[in-house]
Amino acid sequence: MFSNSLLAEVRDRFHHVDNCPYQGKRAFFENAGGSLTLKSVVEVNTHFAAIPDNQGRDNLASHELVRVIDKAREDMKLFMGVRDGLVFVGESGTELLFRLVRAAVLGAPPGGEVLGSTLEHPATVSAAKRWCEIGNKKYVSIPHNDDTASITPEDYKKYVTADTRVATIIQTSPVTGMGVDVKAVVEAIRAVSPDCYIIVDGIQHAAHGALDLAEYNIDAFVVSAYKVFSKHNYGVAWVAPRLSVLPHDKLDGTADSFWELGTRDTSAFATFSEVVNYLDWLGSQFTNSSDRRTRLIEAGKAMCDHEAGLVGAMCDGVDGQKGLRDMPKVFVIGGYDNPWREGLVSLVVEGVPSAEVVTALNQGGVRTHVRKNDYFSGNVLTPLELETCIRVSMCHYNSTEEVKTFLALMESIAA
Repeated sequence: MFSNSLLAEVRDRFHHVDNCPYQGKRAFFENAGGSLTLKSVVEVNTHFAAIPDNQGRDNLASHELVRVIDKAREDMKLFMGVRDGLVFVGESGTELLFRLVRAAVLGAPPGGEVLGSTLEHPATVSAAKRWCEIGNKKYVSIPHNDDTASITPEDYKKYVTADTRVATIIQTSPVTGMGVDVKAVVEAIRAVSPDCYIIVDGIQHAAHGALDLAEYNIDAFVVSAYKVFSKHNYGVAWVAPRLSVLPHDKLDGTADSFWELGTRDTSAFATFSEVVNYLDWLGSQFTNSSDRRTRLIEAGKAMCDHEAGLVGAMCDGVDGQKGLRDMPKVFVIGGYDNPWREGLVSLVVEGVPSAEVVTALNQGGVRTHVRKNDYFSGNVLTPLELETCIRVSMCHYNSTEEVKTFLALMESIAA
């Protein structure tokens, strides 16, 4: 885990780490709903929000906006670990996934199937179902494992066929916190359907470890900026060359691979560069390498290690404080010793409604969230016969002291 001095440096780079401007002092365990925001992101966003100029004009301000955007595109590719293809910005991660799924389903050869899973967010599931109906394709949903709260390459192997035209994969579930071995799943799909278009929802994973799209062998990937230390109202998509030229909404006269509609928000690009700059700095604390990509990978490893320590403390206790494992009335979705867990614990307390647990935690200064059996979380909760659960989501700037505070409250609630 991070040293106390490094953790203090990390926390100092974010707004509202331990204090809500409306509530006062609190520990923030609602990161899956949106991470904390970097101070540099707010500063850069404020600067570009005031600039009246657009790109594409012959003046110094316009030239600078173009430079900032071009640099950000390179930063985005560096962050994702890919050299080819293109990156573009949209309204949100969900909006981008809908556009990509639509293009893949309608642009793939006629007939066949679109493959997804019950672990996925409705951003891919809803899009796939809608466009399968319009595109005359069959939607096939692979059931995830209720015990592990994840899905494996072996699960995909049971359902993929030579007629699988499009497949969607979620890299990490925002409900269970469990990751998926994307590379191995892709290999299983391509072994049977090598030309399948594969789209990955990386929204939940992006803040919890390094990305390596060049190794995944996929066709599209999406992240949401507000879940990876930036601001709301934009998402970032990467699309491989062969998917980029499928028919899609674009302006007449533009290149076949043109995906952006309307004037670009320079602040979206500039703020994402700040995210990459931050991860570059963090990685430099763990390696002497001068290579930025190496530093980003090291940052990802360090975040994973720190969050694993937080999860371990939450499950097993810390500094004499009892952990969740030793609270008999607490049930943790996916189990305590799940190797795929990424900084998130979803739980229920026997005999206590989840909403009451969240309220009690909030009153004690710990921010968490209720997940309900609805279109967002019913895919996970229904098979477990749960109407709700409490989602406790951590990130690398959280501390064991905050975990200790949470556990003390939980012990009282579950008593």
